Amino acid sequence: MEILVFNPIGHVDSARLQADFPDLTIREESELEPALRVCGQAEALIGLAHFIEDPLIAAMPRLRWVCSLTSGTDHLNTLPSLKPDVRITSGRGIHGPQMAELTFLYMLGLLRQIDQIRADQQQHVWDRRHQTLLWSKTIVIAGVGAISEELALRCKAFGMTTVGVSDSRQSAPGFDEIVPRDQLIAAAQRADFLVALVPLNSQTIGMFDANVFAAMKPTSIFINVARGPVVDEPALISALKEKRIAGAGLDVFATEPLPAAHPLWDLPNVIITPRIGGMSDVYDKQIHPLVVHNLRCFVDGRMDQMKNIVR
Repeated sequence: MEILVFNPIGHVDSARLQADFPDLTIREESELEPALRVCGQAEALIGLAHFIEDPLIAAMPRLRWVCSLTSGTDHLNTLPSLKPDVRITSGRGIHGPQMAELTFLYMLGLLRQIDQIRADQQQHVWDRRHQTLLWSKTIVIAGVGAISEELALRCKAFGMTTVGVSDSRQSAPGFDEIVPRDQLIAAAQRADFLVALVPLNSQTIGMFDANVFAAMKPTSIFINVARGPVVDEPALISALKEKRIAGAGLDVFATEPLPAAHPLWDLPNVIITPRIGGMSDVYDKQIHPLVVHNLRCFVDGRMDQMKNIVR
């Protein structure tokens, strides 16, 4: 049996995987053209969902399983050559530490005015700027899953109040309370930080709109580490320019890469990162146990026992 690891940025330790499965032929490629030359006999494809394009799928007639290393797999739904009977699994559940830490980067960076402090340092200016604490602040996290739990637990360590927004869960570790999605506006009114962590689907597109930003306090901060289209970007830009909210931390956008002329680049109360939320220096170690479990199920014909089955 042949397995293709499409690994443009090194998220999988293919040598370790081969050692775990010595009877398999595991081929690793980091670029599309070489991958197209060797993929014809592969029955499984392992890779980051957003790097997988239709020509690769079309060149794999024996494909039975796509092992996405990302939580989100919506990109795969856009590939016309991906047959409906191909099993898809996701990397859900491993990204909590890095996503939580990125959210803290936004919160602490904006709250503690790190840009201004760094500018003072470069200019040799001693300015003891006002300092605001995370302690006693309320964070509202829209979307309650594995990542949100990791974030909420860390927030509790900082003395914060944690409120979740979800229609599917009434309680979760680290959360003081969870309210249904139809109470998002009321929750936004309470938020010192409003964090988008919802999946991208027909119900969440444009979920964070002008009404949500109007409900937020002038001192509050909006953070998006979900998907770009869940936010009405023009409404967010308006709220930021008019200082109806204090700032934003944004890792994802409606158009990626974010165009050079996009107005978000030049807003002083925004921290922009280039979709790095799921990345880490130990990604291969984080994902390896999940890949091994699912690959063992695949080899043994126990595909119903795989973890994170999307379809």
